[in-house]
Formats: sequence, structure tokens, C-alpha cells
Amino acid sequence: MKKSRLADFISDNDILVLLALALFLLHMFTNHQYGFHQDEMVVLDNAYNLDWGYVEYPPITPFLTRVSISLFGLSLVSARTFAVLAHSIVLVLAGLMARELGAKRPAQILAAVATATAPVALVQGATVMYVTYDFLWSVVTAYFIIRLLKSENPRWWLGIGAAIGLGMMTKYTMAFFAAGIVGGVLLTDARRYLKSPWLWGGVGLSLLVFLPNMIWQIQHNFISLDFLQGIHGRDVEIGRAEGYILEQFVFCANLSAIPIWIAGLYFYFFREDGKRYRMLGWMFVITFLMYLLALGRSYYQAPAYPMLIAAGAVVWQGWLEKKSERGARGAARGTWIAIALGSVLAGILTLPIAPINSPVFNMVGEVHETFTEQIGWDEMVKEVGDIYAALPDEEKARTGIVTGENDEAAALNTFGGEYGLPKAVSGSDTFYLRGYDNPPPETVIVVGFDSYYLNLLFDQCTVEGTVTNSYGIDNDLANPPGIYVCRKTRLPWDQIWEKMKHYS
Repeated sequence: MKKSRLADFISDNDILVLLALALFLLHMFTNHQYGFHQDEMVVLDNAYNLDWGYVEYPPITPFLTRVSISLFGLSLVSARTFAVLAHSIVLVLAGLMARELGAKRPAQILAAVATATAPVALVQGATVMYVTYDFLWSVVTAYFIIRLLKSENPRWWLGIGAAIGLGMMTKYTMAFFAAGIVGGVLLTDARRYLKSPWLWGGVGLSLLVFLPNMIWQIQHNFISLDFLQGIHGRDVEIGRAEGYILEQFVFCANLSAIPIWIAGLYFYFFREDGKRYRMLGWMFVITFLMYLLALGRSYYQAPAYPMLIAAGAVVWQGWLEKKSERGARGAARGTWIAIALGSVLAGILTLPIAPINSPVFNMVGEVHETFTEQIGWDEMVKEVGDIYAALPDEEKARTGIVTGENDEAAALNTFGGEYGLPKAVSGSDTFYLRGYDNPPPETVIVVGFDSYYLNLLFDQCTVEGTVTNSYGIDNDLANPPGIYVCRKTRLPWDQIWEKMKHYS
């Protein structure tokens, strides 16, 4: 009787919200351990320079970051608050998708937990980078499509269009997801919606939402396409696309959820009660193949897994219902133990909880560089601040800072105010578009260049400092390590600037 009353008191929605709250608190109590990631540095700088577009990505991520730090101040926790909120919403939506497909409470919880504990999802919830909100809009889109197919109310196409538009304003890979939707419509009974004005209204709404960034791209000669081609070529050359298929199983979903999302594919393609939703199965298959053929990074496909996991939870539920009461309890217990173990493993690999230079920290550093690239920024900024402070007062007014990469310039601009530093500039990505000061500096503090390259541009360059960190961690920030003071340019500044232009 007590269990019945408790179940009546706490609704399915309450359970999902409580799980989301627990996930939110987990992030908020752990994501202040190290420092900002190098990509987060760029997001922060872009947040202070709001525009309708950037070379690296569309404007949503910097905009939401600006709102967050305006509300809560600048800190690791505050800057990442909306990223944590997005991850928590994804958890709720995964449970709701499972419910719409026929899942009862235990299967809803399974879908929510398995989705939220995917390594890629955990990383995106723990940092604010260009991929952070991409996951959210894809899951929102899938949820709206399930509502559309279940209710047969074509007005849901407006929500789908809005979500796609917001996705395109966040990360251009939403175009692949949209292509999957087109394929799913054409290959299933959803073709009937091609006659619906609501579908075309959704298309128009998505284009309207995306229009400001499209105008920005036109004004800048579609520079982001050039950037994406360059970065993709680099990734392919250094082998970042080689593990695409294997990493689908390891990183894109909770390791223990592999049978669940495979069951989700079975649900969409082979179960009678999944026939109505077959469009989602095709959405997954089409985007998977597109990324495979395009040599895309494995994590690009990660946002497509929640809709499989939601369906797989329904299959799991039916599997338990066919067992005896005792057998169902044992099978359910085994499933939850496996999901828990997979969640712990994912948390160790993705959450910033291990002490720096501990065995766990070093082990994770061998798997990915997310943590090691969060170390040393404050020390680099202080070192540059000390070099600037040592310059003669009459020279400081004519001094600028040039960095090899945009993350270095972003860190100096974000945290250099404490040392009275001048604005840092870089020829990398969006920083190239912003240019250099007019009049240009006569003395330059240089970070992130090697001596050979600097000697081609300046007559006098001396090493005045070194990029290091107190933990002795080797990361991109310390390569190359020298900090130079350079004087007397060999070329006019406009020519120097063109030579510095690059994508990173």
C-alpha cells in the first residue's frame, strides 16, 4: 500500500525532473576543478564580441554564454551553467520520447539515464564548446518528430522547423540531421506530409531562424565553408576520422546501452508498433552513412542515439513482460547494474573529478585531451603580464600582443585586464577578421610562434618568458613554449597580417 501511494504521489514527470536535477547538481559540483578548455576560451572571447556569425561556428553558443556570464559573473561554473541545463533537458526529453513510444516508468528512466550518461553527452554538459547545444537541438527535433508521427498533427512541423533553425544557428552539422529527416520523409509513409502547408511552413521557419547567419556568411564570402574544408582536411590527414565506427560503440552512447540502441533500430524497422515511427530509423541510418562517407568525426553522430535508446527501452520493457516475475526482476537488476557500471566508466572518463596528475587523470589524458587542455591558462596570462609590466613606461603605449592561436589571444583578452594588458590579436579564425590596431604596434609581445617564423617578420626578437604550468603537463598551450618581445618589423603590417592568417 505504501508503494502504491508513493507511486501515485510522484508522477513520471516528477521522476524525470528529479533525475535531471541530480544530473544538474553533479555537473555544478564537479565542473570547477581545472580551468577553461582551449575551445571554451574562444567561446568566451566571442561572447564578448557578439555577432551573427563567426568563422568557427554560428552565433548561438557565444550568445548563450554571454547571457550566462552576464547573469552570474565570469567563472567556470557560471559560464557552463546553460551547458549543464541543456544536458539536463536532454535527459528529460529522452524519457519523454520513450513514453511517447509506449514506455512505462522504468523504461522511461532507463532511456533517460542511458542517454544522459553517454560519454559525449557528459563532456558536452561539462564544458561550453561549439558542440554543446548541438546535442540538445537534435534531441528536441527527434522528440517533435515522434509527437508528429504519433498525433498526426501536422502543426508539429513548425516546432521541427524551429528546432532545425536553432540547430543550424548552433552548429552546421544540423544540416546532416535535416538531410536525414528529408530522407526519412521520402522513404516512409511520412511522404503524405509533403502536401501539408505545415511542413513547408516549418521549412520556411527554419530558414527564417537561420537567415541572420546566412546573411553574415554572404557578407563574409562564406568564409566558414573555407574554414570547415580546411579543418576537415586536417582532421582526415592526422587520422581523427579513422575510428568512426568503433567510437560509435565506445563514446556516442553508454557502453552498456549498446543492446538498447540496437534494439531501438530493430523497433523502428521490424516491429509492428514501430512502423509508424520508421522515419526516425531512417534518420539515424542516413546520417550515419553520410558521416561515414564524408569521413566525419565520430561524435557528430552522437545526437542521433537518444531516439534509438528511447525506442530500445520500449523493446526492453516488452522483453521483461514476457518473463516470469522472478526472471523479470533478475533481468531488470542485471540491466541496471550494467548501466550503472557504464555510467561510472563514462563519468571517470569525462567528468573533471580526478586530482591533477593523479593516476586516473593521467589515464584519462591518454584517452582524450579535454582535461589537459584546461591547464596552464592563468599562468600563461600572468607570465605575459609580468613581461608587459617590465617594459619601459614610454614603450607600453606602443606595445601590442600577437598570438599564434585564437585560444591564446582569447585567454589574454578575457583575463588580461588584471594586468592591464593591451588587446591581444591573432591571425587565427575569427580573430583574423577583427584585424589589428590602428596604428599598429611598434613593440609586440608574441605567444605561440617559433623563433624561425618570427625572424622572418621582425628584426629583433628576444625570449623574455616561457609558457609552463606548475603541474608539468604537456599540452598545446606550451607548444611552442617561448614568449618573445619583438621590435622593428621587416614587412608592412598588412603583409604580416596576411602571412599570419590560418585556420585552427
